[in-house]
Parts: sequence; C-alpha cells; structure tokens
Amino acid sequence: MTATGSRRADVAIEGGRIRTIADDLSALDESARQVVDASGLLVLPGVVDVHTHTRVATDAEPDRFFQDSVAAAYGGTTTFLAFNNPGTGSSAAAERSLLAGLREWRSATASDCAIDYALSLAISGRMDDPIAELPAMVDQGVPTAKAFMVFDFRLDDVRLFEAMAVLAARGGMLQVHCEDPVLIDAAVSAELAAGHTGPRFHAASRPAYAEGVATARAVAFARATDAPIHIVHLSSADALRHVRDARALGLRVSAETCPHYLALTDERYDVNDPLEVAKVLISPPLRPPADRDALWDGLAVGDLVVIATDHVPDRAVVEKAKATRGVPFDRISNGAPGIETLLAVAYGEGVARGRMTVERLVDVLATTPARRFGLARKGALEVGRDADLVLFDPTAHRTIRAADLHHTSDYTPYEGLAVEGAVRSVFVRGRAVIRDGVFVGDRGFGQFVERDGAGG
Repeated sequence: MTATGSRRADVAIEGGRIRTIADDLSALDESARQVVDASGLLVLPGVVDVHTHTRVATDAEPDRFFQDSVAAAYGGTTTFLAFNNPGTGSSAAAERSLLAGLREWRSATASDCAIDYALSLAISGRMDDPIAELPAMVDQGVPTAKAFMVFDFRLDDVRLFEAMAVLAARGGMLQVHCEDPVLIDAAVSAELAAGHTGPRFHAASRPAYAEGVATARAVAFARATDAPIHIVHLSSADALRHVRDARALGLRVSAETCPHYLALTDERYDVNDPLEVAKVLISPPLRPPADRDALWDGLAVGDLVVIATDHVPDRAVVEKAKATRGVPFDRISNGAPGIETLLAVAYGEGVARGRMTVERLVDVLATTPARRFGLARKGALEVGRDADLVLFDPTAHRTIRAADLHHTSDYTPYEGLAVEGAVRSVFVRGRAVIRDGVFVGDRGFGQFVERDGAGG
C-alpha cells in the first residue's frame, strides 16, 4: 500500500532497506534467508508518529521510555518523535537551555528504544536565549522544535516570530501549539472564580475561537517570515479554516489532528464521574460532533495532512485521580495516552467507516509526516527506503481495552471502542519487532535518527 496506489506485489529486503518491489519475486525464495507470507494482509509502511510526549527513564521507572516504544511497535508505529517538555523531569540546566536539553535527552534515551526515534525540542519562555541556540540545534540533527502560545512557559509573540524566522533560515520548522493566552487565561480565571473547579470546566475554559485566533496569528507570522510551520493537535473547524486559507495562499503551513478528536466528542465531559472526565482532560479539549466531522472533511481534501497522537503517558491512578480529591482542573496534567492505538483508531474510524481510503491513511500516517519532518528514509514502500513494514489484517475485529495494551499508562481514552483491523507483524529496517502479535524485538535496537532539514 502506498499513498498513490496499491497493488499485489512482493517486497525484497536486503541490508535493512527495500531492495525490490515486483509482481513476483518467487525466484528469490531459494536464496532468501527468510520468506514471510503476507497473503490476505495489507502491507503498509510503518507509521510515523511525529507528536509524542514519551518520558525518559528514571530510577523509579527505568523502563518507561522502552515500554512506550514497545507499545508503539505493537500498534504499527516504527518511528516516533518525542518532545522534552518543560516540567517533566528535566534538569535545571535543561530547563534553561535547548542544547543542554538535547544532550541530556540523547544521553537518557541511548540504547533504550525498541524502534527508531527522533526528537523535537520544546522551546520554553523560561530559557535564557533559546532563539540563539536554534541554529546549533538544527546542525545536530534536530531541525524541528515546538513552541507553546499558552501555559506559563509559553513563548511571547516576539520570540515566536523570531523562532520561525531563524528555523526557516536554517532549513528547520517550528511546531506551534495554538491557543490564545489572553482569552484562555481570562476564561480559566473566570471559571475558578465562579467555583467551577471540576475537570469538566477545563473544556469550557478553552473555547474553539481561542484556538482559531491563535492559529490565525501563527499563520500570519509564517506568512511574514516565509517560514514553514506545523500546527499541532488541531481540534476545531474554527482553527481549520485558517489553515485552509493559508494553504490556498501557498504558504508552507501544515497541520495535524489527533485520533481523539476524530473518534471522541465533548459528550465525554457530560458524565458524572470526575475521574472519567479527567481521563480526557486534553488541550485543546474534545469538541462537538460538528468539529469532528469538519476534521474528517479536512483530512479528505488535504487541508489536514498528518494524524499524530499527542501521546501523554500519565497514569490515571496518580495524575487524573487528583480530580476525585478536588484538585482544580488547571492543576491536573493535560493529555492522554495513544501511542499504541494510532493506526487502530485511524483505520477503524476512517477506512472501515468509509471516511478515507487506505492510500490516504498511508499518506497521513506515514508518507507526509516522514517528508514534512525530514525522515527521508521513512514513510513509504519504495526501493531504497528503510524496510519499515506493517502486516495488517483488515478483516479482524477487536475492542480496545486498556488491559490489552502495553503502554506505560493504566488507561486508554478509547476503552470499549470497537475497531476493525489489527496489526499482525511489524518490521523495522527489515527486522521483525512484532511477529504474529508477539514482541520479538530488543531493547536498544531502535536508532536515534538525525534529520537533515524539515518542512518539505
């Protein structure tokens, strides 16, 4: 399966890369060290998840980075990008310097991953001079960084503008979390002042128009600097409108949405159990069904070009349970796990429901994210590319259950969701990592991918 078409064919792999794709390679069977029968299965390129908040190992949790990489493999992801988010265990030096954060993160993840991975550095407004460090960051194989327009570590507009320009000049690309800080801070303060502290009021404090306003401003900055930018976790029709207008003007603006915005709606905030509401406390929040439908339309026509998870591996029993103890919504971690369920939800809610073709699925999960983020050897079944393959059974039926997943979280926001299709086997650079639903890979097999540019 490719982004431009599909056919029945054989794939020959040598030296970790795709050597040949042809209608019949049976003549190679005698010389091949291994022959894998994929009859009845879809052969997909490995999923490239460009938005995760996987956490590095600690003394208390030495396996958490490795475990989430294994979970990704189970879900058909063969390469992921991680962020080193502020406040998630970084040293004081890393909180002040992009390059210190890069060194620390590389050291902490070395020989700790089951699949291939890369890094996008998070730019914090608390850093001493992150803009000055951006060229060196790109030179060290990290051409993408993420800036937040909200939260107490956000970049102000002047530095956001500068970051876009500097990265563009060095062949890099800025990822932007678009929510307007003035509107959101005022709304959060108003909800708390009214005594609305429960997790359901998190969504009320983050209206779609606040996302739309910020997206419009980010697009304007990109237009002024002639910079490529990538809007992360777009959730609303309001924000999508500005991306559509930008692309119509020929601006180098791309946007992703997430599986939770495609499968879930704000009805999840109407239940009486604060823990269940807190499990989908996400920024931006889940939106009404009309927004969900607009996102599917955006994927179909090409206004949205990537689906990524925004995976946050919090444990409900630790973090989300704060809601049951009366902790206000603004002091509970945002986000939900999804690194293992990306392909399952996208295929089940998209292809199986007739909302997109398999070819479009390949494009938004593998080919475009690889191209846009500078992963030149990933994302497509083409001769010379890394042999990252997923054998996928489109006839399978399953129900997503947290008990069946392998990520470091203790819950999934998709609990009970029935989906069609299932991953059977996964290969990274030609080596089996998942075989017939069983992990057969090794810790440390995954390679850190240094990228040469982004935004293409």
